[in-house]
Amino acid sequence: MNYAIIAAGEGSRLVQEGVKLPKPLVTLNGTPMIRRLIDIFMRCNPTSLSIIVNEEMHQVREYLESLELPVPFKLVVKSTPSSMHSFYEVSRHFDSGKFCLTTVDTIFREDEFRKYIEAFEADEQADGYMAVTSFIDDEKPLYIDTDDKMNITAFRDSAWDGVKFISGGVYGLTLPALKVLEDCMANGVSRMRNYQRALVDAGLRLKAHQFDKIVDVDHAGDIATAEAFVSQ
Repeated sequence: MNYAIIAAGEGSRLVQEGVKLPKPLVTLNGTPMIRRLIDIFMRCNPTSLSIIVNEEMHQVREYLESLELPVPFKLVVKSTPSSMHSFYEVSRHFDSGKFCLTTVDTIFREDEFRKYIEAFEADEQADGYMAVTSFIDDEKPLYIDTDDKMNITAFRDSAWDGVKFISGGVYGLTLPALKVLEDCMANGVSRMRNYQRALVDAGLRLKAHQFDKIVDVDHAGDIATAEAFVSQ
């Protein structure tokens, strides 16, 4: 599995709330968030790792450059206007096989993530596996519509009666999805949620894989919540 981490955001809300460390280096129970993700990935059948940080993240860049990893590692240093653009930058280093992408502040339990990767690797029919959860702790959730076989039929900005899932922010994709990404870039599409809609419109088969809980670290108060969650 090729892994990628988007760590190019500014983390401005954390800074405004008094958190001095750059978001990727904020610790959860003593471990930087970005290192926690890397360690989980390195235990889940990795073939490569790509990470993007913005041009102002000198401390994060130095930290990542000091790491010794057992797989090829590509560090992209570039400021981008959105997570979709960051995804495009790291995607250019995927030559073959399946890949899994997430943002640095997406917090999940390792056992759930491992089951997700194993299911994605075993499925030879799906073009992508999207993590979903019924736990809603996002300021602007992306709601997921599925059929009775967990095939994703739509991505929606608003809830509706009977909605079950929101996006968990973990994206498992295959090479056909990169062609859709290139088309989105060429057509001026922005935001990951609009890219995901384009995947459905292009006819790609996307499966929803349920996690019990996924949380994001957007505010200073989220740090303690995330620490308690991963300690359970």
